[in-house]
Amino acid sequence: MPAPRTFAHRPRSASRVRRAGGLLAAALALLAASGGTTAATPAPASAALREVMFVGNNWDGTADVIAARGDFHRIGRVNVIPDKEERLREIYLNPVKLAFFLGVRNGPGEGHDQFVDDMYATPDGGSMVVSRPSFADVVSLDLRTGRVNWRFPVAGHRSDHMAVSPDGTRVAVSASTANTVHVLDIETGRQVGSFATGDKPHENVFTSDGLLWNMSIGEVTTALDAPWLDWAKGDRRITVVDARTFETVRVIDMRARLDAFGRSDLSDAVRPVAFTPDEQKLYFQVSFLGGFLEYDLATDRITRLKNLPGGPATDPDRTTWVNDSRHHGLSISPDGSKLCVAGTMDDYATVVDRATLQEGPLVPAAKPYWATVSGDGRSCVISESGSDRVSAIDFATGRRVATVEVGDHPQRVRLARVPADWTGPTAG
Repeated sequence: MPAPRTFAHRPRSASRVRRAGGLLAAALALLAASGGTTAATPAPASAALREVMFVGNNWDGTADVIAARGDFHRIGRVNVIPDKEERLREIYLNPVKLAFFLGVRNGPGEGHDQFVDDMYATPDGGSMVVSRPSFADVVSLDLRTGRVNWRFPVAGHRSDHMAVSPDGTRVAVSASTANTVHVLDIETGRQVGSFATGDKPHENVFTSDGLLWNMSIGEVTTALDAPWLDWAKGDRRITVVDARTFETVRVIDMRARLDAFGRSDLSDAVRPVAFTPDEQKLYFQVSFLGGFLEYDLATDRITRLKNLPGGPATDPDRTTWVNDSRHHGLSISPDGSKLCVAGTMDDYATVVDRATLQEGPLVPAAKPYWATVSGDGRSCVISESGSDRVSAIDFATGRRVATVEVGDHPQRVRLARVPADWTGPTAG
C-alpha cells in the first residue's frame, strides 16, 4: 500500500483568507436556511419513483404502463421489440431457429408471434426487463429512450415466465424448450446461476426463506388431451432450489399427492400459484381444471379442492382449451383472506373466500389470462386477453371497479416502479 501523502504547511495570503471567509459565511447562511441541520441535499424530483403496473401485450410487442390503483389509467407504452428487424434477420438465416420461431407462432402463440411474456422493473425504476418468447431471449429496455441495454439469449428456443428476487437484484427466467431456469443480474444481464427443471418450466416464485420455486407444465400444445393420455405430457414437477447456490432443495411431484387426495383423474401440471402471506399454504391451478387446489407445505399434502362453475358457452372439447389452461391466473389478497381466480376458458373472474371457498359474483371477462394485486392491495387486476383490456375487481365486494384499454392480447400484469415524471420513451 503506498504511503499517505503529506503536505507542507504554507502561510495563507490575505486573498486566500478572504476567499475562505466568504465560503464559510455562505456555508453558515445555507445551514441557517436549512433550520440548523446538516441533512443531505434532497434528490431531484425526477429521481422520485411512482408505483405502476406493467401490462405485457403479447401479440402486439408492447407493454402498457398503467396506474397501480384508482382508475388504473394508462400512463405510457413501451415498444419491447425495438430490435425486431435484427432479430428476424437472425431467425430467417437459421433454419433451426426459424423452425422453432414458426412453432411458437403456430403452437402457444395461437397463430401469432409471442413478443412479450413477462416483465419487471429494475430497482432504480430506469429499465424494464422483458422475456420475449418468439425471440428466445430476455432484454433490458431503457424506459427513457426505449433502447436495449442488454440482451440475454436463453438456452433452447423459447423464454417464458420470470420472477424477481425479493431484493430486486436478480431475475429468474424459464427457458421452456431447454428445461432450464436462468438467473440473471437484473442490471447487467449477466447469468449468476441456472438449474434444471422438469419438462417445459413455467412459473417461477421467490419465497422469503431464500428459496426459488419453479413449476414445469409439460407438453401443453399437443392434442393428446384425453385423461388416459396424461402420461404423454412429460415430466411435470415443482423444483425448489436455494436461491443463492441454485442447488436443488426439494422436488415435489403432485401426481402422488393428487392420487393420495383421491383425484388421480386430475393433471399434475401446476400452472399459476399463490402462496399465503405466511407461505405455509400454496394454492395452485392445474391443466384442464376449472378451479384450484390447496396444498399444505408442513404436511406435504393436498388439503382442499375448489371446483368453479363452467361458462355457459365453454366448449367441452378439451383440445380447444388454450395450452391446456382451463383456468390460468391466481392471486391472493394481502391479508390472505381472498383468492382471485381468472377463469380463462369460461370467460369470467371471481373472488373466492379462502376460509369457506365460497365464490363471489362471476365477473364477465373475455379470456382472462392473469390475476395480480393492485398497488393498494384492495383490488385484483386481471388481463382480458380476448378484449384487449385490463380490469380491476374489488376484493371486498367481488365487483368490477375499473377497466382500461391496452394493446393486443394482454397477458402478464406486474407491479413496478418508474420515475415519477415518466410518460413514455422519448426515442428508440
